[in-house]
Amino acid sequence: MVIIEVSLLSGFIVTSRSRMLLENRTIVKKIEVKANVVYIYLEKLNDESQTFILQLEQVIQVKNLKPASIKIYDYYQPGGLQISYYLGVGS
Repeated sequence: MVIIEVSLLSGFIVTSRSRMLLENRTIVKKIEVKANVVYIYLEKLNDESQTFILQLEQVIQVKNLKPASIKIYDYYQPGGLQISYYLGVGS
């Protein structure tokens, strides 16, 4: 199982529509939102390129917004962790 762990930008929440669109993808096993982090559980990955779009809604205006992390790792072997950072579209 592969986990995509998306830390939310300060002042943002994930939209319910975004969750619904992700949950309808056959590769997505489960989605959890806990304490400003979205966990997307995938059954497995293969060599095909995959694109995941997570729509966020700003609920609090935050100055000097810092990048948030996206971590991708194998649930059973978390040592192969891949980390990226994002600021969002229009930032």
